[in-house]
Amino acid sequence: MLKNLDPLLNADILHALRSMGHGDELVICDANFPGTSVAQGTVLGKLLHMDGVSSPRAIRAVLSVMPLDTFIEQPASRMEVVGEPHTIPAVQREAQAEVNAAQGREVPFASIERFAFYERARKAFCVIATGEERGYGCFVFTKGVLLAPDARLGQSIE
Repeated sequence: MLKNLDPLLNADILHALRSMGHGDELVICDANFPGTSVAQGTVLGKLLHMDGVSSPRAIRAVLSVMPLDTFIEQPASRMEVVGEPHTIPAVQREAQAEVNAAQGREVPFASIERFAFYERARKAFCVIATGEERGYGCFVFTKGVLLAPDARLGQSIE
C-alpha cells in the first residue's frame, strides 16, 4: 500500500499513467468492450485491468493522479449509444459526475460514434478494462500537464 494513492491504481496502471505525456490518450472501458484486441494497437500494446469495479469508480481513481488537458476544448469523451447519440445512460451520468468532481468544474463529455471510438482507442496510449457490466461505460481521456508555479510565467526554476 502507498499513502495518498487510490488502491485501484496497481503498478501497471501507475507505470502507464506516469509514462504518458501531454496529449496522450487513455481509454477506460466496460466489460463488453473488445479490450484485448483494441489494446494490441495502442502505444502500450497490452490491456490493463481494474477488475471488479465500475467505469465511474475507475475514472475516479485515474483522475485522482492524472490531470486532464486544459489546452483542448474536449479532454473527455464518451461512446455514443448506437442509434441514440443524445441519450446519456446512467453509467455516463455517473462518470460525468466523477470527471466534474476531479476537475472542480464542469467538463462535458464529447461524444464519439461506436466504430469511431474503436479506431480512436486503437491509437491511445493505453486501455484500462473495468468490470463495468452496463453498456456504454467506455471513455477517452486526454492527459494534461502539471507545471511548476514559476514555469507558468516563463521563469527558470532554481
